[in-house]
Amino acid sequence: MKKNIFFERKGPFLLNEIFSDSQLKNKKKIFDVKNLNTASNVDLTFLESIDYVDLAKTTKASFCLTTEKLKNYLPKNCEPILVKNVLFDLCKVTRKFYPKADLDIPDKSLKKPNKLKYVKVKFSNNVVVGKNCRIGKNTIIGSNTIIEHDVFIGDNCIIGSHVVIRNSFVGNNVIIQDGCKVGLKGFGFIPLNGKNLRFPHIGKVIIKDNAELGANCTIDRGSLNDTIIGENTFLDNQVHVAHNVKIGNNCMIAGQVGFAGSSNIGNNVLIGGQAGVSGHLKIGNNVKIGGGSGVVKDIKDGTVVMGYPAMPLKNFIRSLKK
Repeated sequence: MKKNIFFERKGPFLLNEIFSDSQLKNKKKIFDVKNLNTASNVDLTFLESIDYVDLAKTTKASFCLTTEKLKNYLPKNCEPILVKNVLFDLCKVTRKFYPKADLDIPDKSLKKPNKLKYVKVKFSNNVVVGKNCRIGKNTIIGSNTIIEHDVFIGDNCIIGSHVVIRNSFVGNNVIIQDGCKVGLKGFGFIPLNGKNLRFPHIGKVIIKDNAELGANCTIDRGSLNDTIIGENTFLDNQVHVAHNVKIGNNCMIAGQVGFAGSSNIGNNVLIGGQAGVSGHLKIGNNVKIGGGSGVVKDIKDGTVVMGYPAMPLKNFIRSLKK
């Protein structure tokens, strides 16, 4: 049970405190809600898609929100809790454990940095820092930048002006250019008539060593998992990375590219400007995606694609000749 340092967790709760359904007689306490592959035997998890049955088969969770069609993929140690809409019930459960994570409330602990604490850090004008932050030596912070509570920033980093960083771990030798917003809540909600139900985002952003974010990039924190930018991966200006996206090492992402939630991008991937990648996709290693392309399905290692919907480059060229 690793503590979530960015969000206060309530509980533990008995099952009948979480669900009013009288069929749930188990008296075991639930400590947290987690993904299939990170849950322990004191956690609740969820399975809403056939795409994740391999993870379901090995989950250590004691209970799983799922449907009648998917329940048989769970191991014997995991008791199914059958619902009609998995994500709707998951949202309600997550809100019970983390009632303050569905909105980004301004950090009340922000203050002018204590120079005695950050002796080897250079701060420009009007920088504010939250409590329990760690900022490494030889790091430079630009004017009007906000670093919220518990954020970790490594050594030899350059953080530009008008940057906001919250709910994030930043490695060594990372450059974050002006105007970036890192660790904000993603675009997650359950549509309802009259009033949408906001989904809490309790994950974080991890930016690994030697990465660079161009000006005005937005990197959303994870919903339950983390959003990850790999080592030596460079993002151009105005790139948007949605919640739970994982981008591998040595990737080059040109301007105005957008990644929808929960897609996994391999290593050594090149993506041209204004391309879009849909959610829950797997993009292999050494893939090249042409500018303006729309990726709507998985791409295997070493493939070059172009167009909308994105197709192998040879096919795209043939389509132009018709």
